[in-house]
Amino acid sequence: MNNDKRKIIIFDDDEDILSICNYILEEQGWEVHTFTDCNGITDRVAAIMPDVILMDNWIPDAGGIIATQTLKKVNDLKNIPVIYFSANSDIQLLANHAGAETYLAKPFDLQELERVINTVI
Repeated sequence: MNNDKRKIIIFDDDEDILSICNYILEEQGWEVHTFTDCNGITDRVAAIMPDVILMDNWIPDAGGIIATQTLKKVNDLKNIPVIYFSANSDIQLLANHAGAETYLAKPFDLQELERVINTVI
């Protein structure tokens, strides 16, 4: 096995969620990158080329749907799986609309987070 860590980007404006996810995923050997807004998203993602992206629905400034759709329009980035996560009751609809591979409803537990990540990678 190579030493390249699996990389994940989390876009969420909730610092508590970022720090929890960051801690858990780093414990599992992930290289975690977090952003509290989705400005310049294509450049940010292209610079990191993560294995998976966690995308909050209410991320400033454009919002998760537009951010995800923007990524899915870029050839080099469109195959990176996006996990849409939100406390919105219509999350499945939102994730489909955004073009995300799957979704995770907030609040979520850690097993659920692991399970959803493992289904897309």
